[in-house]
Amino acid sequence: MEKYFVKTIENAKEINVSVPGSKSITNRALVLAALSEGECTLEGVSFCDDCQAMIECLIELGFKVEVDDELCTVTIKGEGGNIPNQKATINVKSSGTTARFLSAMLAVCGGEFTLNSSEQMKKRPMKEFLDLLVGLGVEIDYLEEQGHFPFIIKSGGLKDFDIEINTDASTQFASAMLMTKSVSGANITLTGARVNGSYIEMTKKMVEAFGADYKVEPDVSAACYFYAMALILGTKAKVQGVHLNSLQGDIKFLNLLEEMGADITDEEDGVLVDCSLVTSFEGQVVDMSDYSDQALTFAVVAAFAKTPSVIKNVGHIRNQESNRVMVIKSELEKLGAKVDVKDNNGKTDIEITPGVLRGAEIETYDDHRVAMSFALAGLKIEDVVIQNPKCCEKTFADFFDILSVLTDNQ
Repeated sequence: MEKYFVKTIENAKEINVSVPGSKSITNRALVLAALSEGECTLEGVSFCDDCQAMIECLIELGFKVEVDDELCTVTIKGEGGNIPNQKATINVKSSGTTARFLSAMLAVCGGEFTLNSSEQMKKRPMKEFLDLLVGLGVEIDYLEEQGHFPFIIKSGGLKDFDIEINTDASTQFASAMLMTKSVSGANITLTGARVNGSYIEMTKKMVEAFGADYKVEPDVSAACYFYAMALILGTKAKVQGVHLNSLQGDIKFLNLLEEMGADITDEEDGVLVDCSLVTSFEGQVVDMSDYSDQALTFAVVAAFAKTPSVIKNVGHIRNQESNRVMVIKSELEKLGAKVDVKDNNGKTDIEITPGVLRGAEIETYDDHRVAMSFALAGLKIEDVVIQNPKCCEKTFADFFDILSVLTDNQ
């Protein structure tokens, strides 16, 4: 198995980097383009594994797709709610957004489709959403385990229906149906704790603003790793093109860094996080239900705080690329922190108490966010080793290349 040996940094210089386009925005934009009428060009797109999965699926479904890797553009000819290949087989691989968004789109538009996935995606929950589709008259034939990939969707198309979606398990289901509303005319009711969640708000704003040309923002989820580095190392970090008015919910992570002493400035070429005057910082109690992709990042940051931290309301991250609640406990404890997981009334909180930190080999569970988050620890602690760094290709293939340049130049 390939491993990455993280180099520590003693006297950190200012960090200035670029990150790929947002995966979340790219995959929403690809679906909206396919559902639209006529040709649409997307700029600044991400070509990570998740987005490549979406592009490949759209091609298999018969959409005309032109990709320019150098210019980071994709041009799609939308078919106004029709699927060109009415009978097709696609593979969503390990992409949760591709899995949820296309399941909704194919059910609404109609046809007969076989949906395959990676072994990792087969473990992730789909039953709640697929049961809703069955309730609307869609036929779902499971090819292996009930409620999971792979399966066959048979639909005559859905129009002017009522649907109620609980946002507690996943907001991707809600976003999926909201994006198809222009062709379905559905009456969609959202319930649960995240009806106004950041990803749902992102979807609504994109639907409203979408046009024949659409610019994808840089990936704030990726940017947050470098902003977290600034706090851990006591330096400055800027990520090109990231701004505080971002559509992406992970921009809230900057508020958390500010609480711990960072100075945040939105400059013309990107947000600058200045932690050069921060010599130590207090732990925080923070509800991360609305930007839980940064739970792992903050968990690692919390290990370096002076006092304990609590990450609240993140039970749903058990069902992501890995069981991230379990990962935070097992891998942080390898590094010497104490982690307590508390489940109360269906809500999960994670309490992290800093300890005497030490090096360790980190199991990444084929989860890109585990690899990138725990690499941050190795910038301060000697002998941190990341297993299977290539799992980052899911969203940020160049992460460890950029990290190597940063550590070599310090």
